Amino acid sequence: MTIKLDKGVLEQSCKEIIETILFCLPNAYKGTVYRIGKPPEMIARRITAGIIDDERKLISWGLPVKSDYNPPGKPWKEYRDEPGRPLEAMAWCVEKQKSWTSENPNNDVRSVRLQVDGVWEDYHHMEPVLIRKEDLYLGSRPSLDYPLNFKGGTLWQANEYVVIAVIKIHFQPDTIKIGSPETRIIKKLSRALGTELLSYQLRQQSVEAMRQLAEDKINSCNILADSLRNVITKSGLIFSLIKLELGSLREQWEGVLLEQSDQRKMKIEAVRALNKVLRDIGGTSGEMERDLIFMQNKFLGLFLPPEGGENWVRMQIEERWDELLSGKSANDEQVKQIRGHIDQLKKSLYLGMDPDLLARYDKIPEHLKREWIDLLYRNTDHIDLLFLDKLTCILKDPSLKLPFQEKSRKCLVHLKTLAEIMGRLEDDTNAVLRQVLNGCENGASLSVLKNSQIRQAIL
Repeated sequence: MTIKLDKGVLEQSCKEIIETILFCLPNAYKGTVYRIGKPPEMIARRITAGIIDDERKLISWGLPVKSDYNPPGKPWKEYRDEPGRPLEAMAWCVEKQKSWTSENPNNDVRSVRLQVDGVWEDYHHMEPVLIRKEDLYLGSRPSLDYPLNFKGGTLWQANEYVVIAVIKIHFQPDTIKIGSPETRIIKKLSRALGTELLSYQLRQQSVEAMRQLAEDKINSCNILADSLRNVITKSGLIFSLIKLELGSLREQWEGVLLEQSDQRKMKIEAVRALNKVLRDIGGTSGEMERDLIFMQNKFLGLFLPPEGGENWVRMQIEERWDELLSGKSANDEQVKQIRGHIDQLKKSLYLGMDPDLLARYDKIPEHLKREWIDLLYRNTDHIDLLFLDKLTCILKDPSLKLPFQEKSRKCLVHLKTLAEIMGRLEDDTNAVLRQVLNGCENGASLSVLKNSQIRQAIL
């Protein structure tokens, strides 16, 4: 790996990302993280693997399965694409810096077992963990000897990223597709892993920078500020994942609340009707029409808070319809239908907090129901730690009976912890930068920051 980390720290970070993925994705049952070594050897080596039990409560760790990537690992020249050698998904992830999804194992062109033994492997998704070269080397890129592919091209020569690891997640049969929500979640979490590993790297580099501060104060200040700010800017990912989990909770709740209601298909019926009207008034061959259908179908998978959801419908669907109708001839009845179906989409955002539906739902106490609805459908432009504490506390109550209640609770607990760490990092970083930028003429203001405090701030 182009990052130097203590073996224990690296393995623990890999276990935590696997644990988060397995608990978040109910159709995932195994996860592995491979370390990609320093160029030019680029040795790919399995760090750890975890398998979750049938009850999805306990994860078993280790490397029990025989693999070419077990320690000491496999160098780049042995797994890159070459004529006469089976193609490997690892080579694709490392060279292309792109993910590989085996959604049809019996026709996977990069399954070594299928090519060699004629035996197909399981359904899986592999995601490279990328870090920007500028972040990794603090803006000063060393002259590294990157390896070549079989055609003689230099790897990553024109890329702004390097691959430091590859995450592989195994799924239950027929439950994973290219570009599915699961693959998007893994991609986001791979960035979180890259950020975490980078933060450990920055700890070591920042301690060294502090030792050199007396000799070159200005340069060291710039390095410290730039590197730590780069880490802090990535904290927005945490809140994106929290919002994603809140959407999943709203989906679970509305599934339970609307199970016996004739309104449960309101959203999908409105989208189908809008798509039909679109076909009736001028087909779906144009780019504008295709975009509109895509956004309407995308809405089916979103479970947004009412205020944000209405804004989304207005900007992504209603405004597109306004623009399309200005150039097409639609009769008054069709326009009326369109407006009515768009109103249905907006109304569907409120079903989970509909007073009549809530009054008929008596499976949870009233006080719990009120607090749950208030938290679940609150505007999520700003999420604080107290909000997450209340939400995870409610999720402990068994009377909710959501399909993935415990998994959602654990995921939010992990994300809250990460948000707290990033919050402390930002506060400590601002304190350090204020001291550095306000003087340092005699170095006295820096003496208050002992090595242990610096490590805590960066971690």
